This record gives sequence, structure tokens and C-alpha cells, in this order.
Amino acid sequence: MAAVGCSVPYDDCKETADWLLAQTSTRPCLAVICGSGLGGLAELLSNKTEIPYMKIPGFPQSTVPGHEGKLVFGELGGKQCVFMKGRFHFYEGYCINKVVFPVRVFHLMGVQALIVTNAAGGLGDKFQVGDLMVIKDHINIPGFAGINPLLGTNDERFGPRFPCMSDAYDRNYCRLALDSALELGYQDFVREGVYCMLTGPTYETVSESRMLKALGVDAVGMSTVPEVIVARHSGMRVFGISLITNQVVVDYDSRVKAEHQEVLQVAHDRAQALQGLVAKVVEKME
Repeated sequence: MAAVGCSVPYDDCKETADWLLAQTSTRPCLAVICGSGLGGLAELLSNKTEIPYMKIPGFPQSTVPGHEGKLVFGELGGKQCVFMKGRFHFYEGYCINKVVFPVRVFHLMGVQALIVTNAAGGLGDKFQVGDLMVIKDHINIPGFAGINPLLGTNDERFGPRFPCMSDAYDRNYCRLALDSALELGYQDFVREGVYCMLTGPTYETVSESRMLKALGVDAVGMSTVPEVIVARHSGMRVFGISLITNQVVVDYDSRVKAEHQEVLQVAHDRAQALQGLVAKVVEKME
């Protein structure tokens, strides 16, 4: 019987996974989701095969500037990989099952580890614009309102009914990233922090930002958490990194306003450092 609610039907995912495996000789063990303006990460790959989302059965289309909309298969650090150049967001109007659909597909293709990247707003003095934040934990605000990709009938072929999230972000991968930052001379702008997801597409009010800061949030964005939940449900190891592209406004007298164009510009300016760190982490991954 097909899954109900927001669950993703296994057969739909399997059909897409089989179709993709027939299009490329790459057998990815690692998947990377590129956040806003971060699609250049896919340029790290060698022996590339590119497949636009519009050609992939069951795939939604990316509608946000800075998300190109294609899968790129190839090799990096001696590992076969698949990169998503553009992700899907709940605020685009997609049901949460469509947002996480690619991660389910990657699982059925044999992917064992997932790297998630995003552009995020920084809270407080710990992070400045242009910093890279290794995600050590997250707060799922939409989950508090009942928006969770695991709602509905659970299919044990994907994972257990009640998956643990206290180890959502692999500690070994986090250590690899911090060690790699030191090797690359990035220690001044790479550190760990807590990421919080809001649904968007509006940026936060001052009171909302103050609340998040009081909760211990270091960076806030509109993505990542659903993909991480589904990856962990499927048994994948996860590494996450946020590029701090703007400072979240916590002062009513501030004249600063968050703008998507600023996000894309900072992503462009910090692209080389982010690519270098991701490449080094992938090279060291088990």
C-alpha cells in the first residue's frame, strides 16, 4: 500500500533512482546539496555528467535565483558523487515530500553520506558576514508547527518510525572540517554553530530574531533541516555548513535590511574558500 500524508511513496523514489542510474556510469556514495549561490561547488567534480531537473522523472523545478536546477555526477577526492545545483524549498509551494524527494532518491542510488550547504543569516557577534559555520545541531521551528517530512505512514524500507536526531550531524565530519580549516588557514572565519530553519520566504522580524538569539541560534535560514531529517532517517551520515551572507537585524533602530541579492553576492565572494573546505573534507571522509 502506498504511503499516505507527507510520506514519499517508495516506488516513486525507486523509479527515479533507477532512471538516473541508467543515465550515468557514476555510482555515487556521496551527495552534496548546493545552497543559494553555491552551485559553483559542482565545478570541483571531474568526469562530469549533468542532468537538468526538468528531464528527471518526478523531480520538481527550482524557482529561486541562485539555484540553477540540475544534478551533476562526477568524482571528487577519489569518491563518486552527485551534486544538486539548486534545492527545493517549502516556501516555493512544494509539499514537504517534494522538498526531500531527491534525498530519498539518493538513498536508493546507494548514497551513504550527505553534505548540505546553505546561505544563512548570522545572529550576534560570534559570526560575521563571510564566515563559514560548521553545523553542529539544528532547531526545526516548522517541526514545532507539525511540518515534518516523516509525517504519515512510515515505510521501513526507508528507515525507522522514530529516528534519533541528537546525532544528526556527524561529529567525526565536523572535526574533519575544523581540522581542514586549520590546514587551509581558514581558522579565522570557520567555527561551529547551531542552525535554525524558518519556512520563509520573509526574513525575520526584530522580535523573531531576538527570540532565536535567546534560544541559542547562531544562524538562521529557510532550508536544510528537512533534507537532514530524511537523510538520517535513511541512515546517511550528514555534514552541514552555512555561509553567513548577512547579519540578522536585532535592533529596531537599525537601517540594515536583508536582501537576496546580498546573499548571492557574498556567496560569490566566498565561493573559493567554501569550495576548498568542502574538497578537503570530502578527501578525508571515510
